[in-house]
Amino acid sequence: MAVAELTLVPIGTEKTSVSKYIAGALDAIGEVEGLTYELNPMGTVISHKDLSVLYEVIRRMQESVFEAGANRVYSVVKIDDRRDKDYTFKDKVVSVNEKRKNK
Repeated sequence: MAVAELTLVPIGTEKTSVSKYIAGALDAIGEVEGLTYELNPMGTVISHKDLSVLYEVIRRMQESVFEAGANRVYSVVKIDDRRDKDYTFKDKVVSVNEKRKNK
């Protein structure tokens, strides 16, 4: 399973708010079979069994920001591509929380 976190930062926009660009980026994903995603305050976590699908989703999301009028897009992508076991990004969080001493 491949998990990626994508942060898109539109630059060269008229306003400092970027929520409309992020909403458009999420809409650009459409219905990708097998894709899961979760928006968080600093980015979007996306997951799919095929890393090439994640690359395509990232491309779509970034392009949608340009199509919405941004002149420049700064993107930060982190990828965890684990192939020795089947898991979800939520499983990663559960695993850490199970190991915490101060639950």
